[in-house]
Amino acid sequence: MKTFTYVITDPEGIHARPAGLLVKKAGEFSCSITLKKGEKSADAKRIFAVMSLAAKKGEELTVICDGAQEEEAARELEAFLRENL
Repeated sequence: MKTFTYVITDPEGIHARPAGLLVKKAGEFSCSITLKKGEKSADAKRIFAVMSLAAKKGEELTVICDGAQEEEAARELEAFLRENL
């Protein structure tokens, strides 16, 4: 299991466009990918789950990648978040 945290920098937080891109990126990997914000968690491969986190600028997300390709997924998702959120 690989875990990392990311603080959202996008002024609008996770809205529809970046959520869709994140789900698409997460779908490239065979491992399970979970996003956690406080007590809430969401499957990063399901857009409604990601949107339900209602993550805003300055809030911290924990990303948990577990299974085959977890190291690659964690590395690429961290880079993706830095570029898009």
